[in-house]
This record gives sequence, C-alpha cells and structure tokens, in this order.
Amino acid sequence: MNQKILLQALALVALAVTTPGQARDFPPKRPVTLVVGFAAGGAADVAARLIAKKLAENIGQSVVVDNKGGAGGNIAHQFVAQAAPDGSVLLLGSVGPLAIAPHLMKLGYDPFKDLAAVSGGVNFPNVLVAHKGAGVKTLAEFVQLSKDKPGSVDFASTGTGSASHLAGELFNQRAGIDMTHVPYKGGAPALQDLLGERVTAYFAAPPTALPHVASGKLIPLATTGLTRPAYLPHIPTVAESGFPGFEALNWYAFVAPGKTPAPLLERWNQEIVKVLSDLAVQEALNQQGLTPQPTTRAELTAFMKKESMQWAALIEERKIAAQ
Repeated sequence: MNQKILLQALALVALAVTTPGQARDFPPKRPVTLVVGFAAGGAADVAARLIAKKLAENIGQSVVVDNKGGAGGNIAHQFVAQAAPDGSVLLLGSVGPLAIAPHLMKLGYDPFKDLAAVSGGVNFPNVLVAHKGAGVKTLAEFVQLSKDKPGSVDFASTGTGSASHLAGELFNQRAGIDMTHVPYKGGAPALQDLLGERVTAYFAAPPTALPHVASGKLIPLATTGLTRPAYLPHIPTVAESGFPGFEALNWYAFVAPGKTPAPLLERWNQEIVKVLSDLAVQEALNQQGLTPQPTTRAELTAFMKKESMQWAALIEERKIAAQ
C-alpha cells in the first residue's frame, strides 16, 4: 500500500471514529427522555410508559417519561424541537401539534423541519357519545336532532385544533349539519360538562367514555375509525352509519429533534418497531384501546404530510380559527 492510499485510509478511520451521532453511539450514554405533551393518566401517557419500560429493558438504558402538558401538546413539541439532537430525547408526538395546529396558529417550530420522524406509535378511534337527556340512541337520530333544531346541538373537545375538535368539524362537513364547538382545556372538564348535560356530545377517547357508557350515563353513537375496534364490537362506525369513508383517528407518533443524525434516527426506529411488535406490549396497549402502528421513517413522514393536507383543507373550508 503506497503512502497516499495509507493516509486516505487513516483519514476515513478517523472520520468514522470522530463523527458524532453514529449508530455506534447507541444507546446514549445518559438516560433517555421520552417527552409526552399531556398530563399523566391520559392515552398518550399510558402508551409512553408501556413503551418506555420495554425500550429500557431492550437497550439496557433508563428511559424516563417526562410529561410537559399545556397548549394542546405544543409546549412539549417545541421543547423537543429545541433539544439536543444527540439521540437522548424523543417525543411521543400527537396529531394536533404535528398536523393540525400549524394551520391554526403561529408556532415556535415547524413539524417537518424542526422535528424528525422516527416511527409511528399508536392510534385509536374516538367514540361519539351523547348524554341521556339528548334523547337520541343512534347516529341517524343525532343528525336529525341537529337538523330539526339548528344551533341547539353542541359538542365538546379537548381544545381548538385537537383530534376531538377536528373530528366534530369533519362530521359537520359530511353530515351537512352545524354543531357548535365548545373547547375545553382537557378531557376531564369536557367529560364533566357532558355528564352534567351542559354540552350535548363529545368525540371522546374510548378509555375515558366507556365506563360511563357501561353505567348508562352516556349513549354511544358511533366510532370514528373505518372498522369497529375489537373492544367495541357493538358500536357502529360513522362510516357504516351512512357516511362511507369517514375516518378521524387519534394518533401518536415518535419524533426527535430535527437535527438528530440519520444513523441515530434509524437505530431508534429499529428499537421502537421492535417494542411495538412485541406481543406482550401489543396486548397491553390493546387493553387500553390503543392499536400499535409501527412504521418506517419514510412512511411516518408521508402519513404526517397526508394528515396535514387533509386537516388544512378542512380548516380552510370550515373557516376554523384558534380560540
């Protein structure tokens, strides 16, 4: 080997040793932080803790769940967008901040530039529930009530730009009705007012609503996925109740700071897909009404762009504004 070739080879070795963010730096030397944009106890938090526990076992490093609630999840998303891109910080991001909020308000981050796709996480349909006093038992009766008494039917949400809000607006569009949107600061106050019959209906997360359905306090009208979830076999979908193709899933996905090196993103994708493919993890998530949705990084990026375009069109058509 001549001297020139030897020097080139040594240079390549040095580059491989000193280039930061390579997969060889995995797992990070410090504990991993998995940020969640909502308070403890909700669907996102439950999913994050189940997944974080298995991740920690698999990689041999601590994975700490950090709840940074507020502003519909936007606080957590901005925090991660500005975090060190060294592979030690991940975010279980949500549909609102990643695909809806950018079309409603000025944010301190760009989901497609300041955050990097890692893998899909979980999804679940909402369930449209009404209080008993509304006097409806089916989705058709609910729509007819909205048409017979324009302006008298309202629906709660966990905030402007949330999945529950946009599900209601999409249903307004498809059903040709005009329910009034009533935003709340979270699921608990929304549910409380629904149970108190101060608001007519709510596109709720199943784990939140089902105990009250079982007690007879709330009437389940339809779920918002294309097919009935296994844990709600007796509740029809909106799609099969006269509105073919209707789908408004609530979803969470894993993202990282935007400048995180590709080798680290790929390694995290492998680890998260491995966890979400674990049968015990799948069963635990399913028991919470959550469906695992592992993807490649490219698949998640394409999915987010599709969701963003869909909700942007609806926001423009319905003239929805931040409240």
